[in-house]
Amino acid sequence: MSIMVPSRTPALITPGRQALDSALHQLDQAAEHLGLDHGLRTVLATPRRSLTVSVPVRREDGRLDVVQGFRVQHNVSRGPAKGGIRFHPGTDIHEVTALAMWMTWKCALVGIPYGGAKGGVAVDPAGLTTRELERLTRRYVNEILPLIGPEKDIPAPDVGTDEQTMAWIMDTYSVSAGYSVPGVVTGKPMTLGGSLGRSGATSRGVQIATLAALGRSPEGVTVAVQGFGKVGALAAQYLADAGCKVVAVSDITGAVYARGGLDIAGLRTWAAERGGVHGYRHADAMPLDDLLELDVDVLVPAALEGAITEANAPRIRARLIVEGANGPTTPEADEILAANGTVVVPDILANAGGVIVSYLEWVQNMQAYSWSSGEVELKLRDLMESAFSEVKSLAAARGLTLRQAAHVIGVGRVAEAHQMRGLYP
Repeated sequence: MSIMVPSRTPALITPGRQALDSALHQLDQAAEHLGLDHGLRTVLATPRRSLTVSVPVRREDGRLDVVQGFRVQHNVSRGPAKGGIRFHPGTDIHEVTALAMWMTWKCALVGIPYGGAKGGVAVDPAGLTTRELERLTRRYVNEILPLIGPEKDIPAPDVGTDEQTMAWIMDTYSVSAGYSVPGVVTGKPMTLGGSLGRSGATSRGVQIATLAALGRSPEGVTVAVQGFGKVGALAAQYLADAGCKVVAVSDITGAVYARGGLDIAGLRTWAAERGGVHGYRHADAMPLDDLLELDVDVLVPAALEGAITEANAPRIRARLIVEGANGPTTPEADEILAANGTVVVPDILANAGGVIVSYLEWVQNMQAYSWSSGEVELKLRDLMESAFSEVKSLAAARGLTLRQAAHVIGVGRVAEAHQMRGLYP
């Protein structure tokens, strides 16, 4: 591809840049399989809109800090843009662009009528008081206000954001509009139009994808989960509930291991009270990096991008990897894992549960209607299992990895939509 060539200058290779390089590599592979011409490849590689804003925030002691914020709309050929907002100190425009691109393919893959977007603020929310966090959120929303709306671009929670953040975003947008607009965000509290089943939807999707990929009874299947946050903790719980034996988990505070299986419910309580899994009394501590290399049946990377690289991929012993995080595996690592016979359920399929139920929440908001938790889970399961079956079938028919097949389907649907709509003069 002739645009956005991956940088090889060490000083410029940030985690965000690495994520974007991975996204572009995956797009290029899919485009080759689809036989897309150079012009269409360029369109699909280039974000529709990218906005960088300055976000001033008044601190409690009177100081005024300024942080950077971003919102990227990658592609809207198939519908309004959709994507989370993350608050993380490492966030940059490259990372947000990569995440928006992956969201485009994810929505197309699971068959929901959205394009991909993503937003972020380069800040550590743990270093802010609740009032500072609210002021920052509202100011950030005010800066990106021209881009978002229930029929244009619908944000959702991501790393460092939650239901409360979405409530502030909804209120800020609604004050500007002059009336309540619940459909402007998803992942809201139930009292403001949130959907039953939304809070654990990404984790539920990881469970569904894992069980589908196993193709056998989950009883006794050993699992290690990297990242015991909003996705990883519930994914571990759901897998344990299904009969899997979760033997190891990790978060930023440390990693714990129990050969006979962890009490996930007890560990979640411990982590909520102590701020992390470190020190959990009913398990052994282990080095963080060792978790990825444990001899387990299933590995679930559910932290941030770039966890599995060409450096550690040769030592990974899990035969099945289910990506709860976005972009946890680099292209170099993908090649090593494929050569070793490791099956990888890619992020754009495995963690699609969140955007699926976000879509269901948005539909309920737009219709002023609501579904039961059972109806939501049924729709989630149907879309996840249908997408997995389609990916698996294409991979088998064409000799592709699951990631390659998922991208061929997702990219192909977006390319078809763009070609059918044509190019406005």
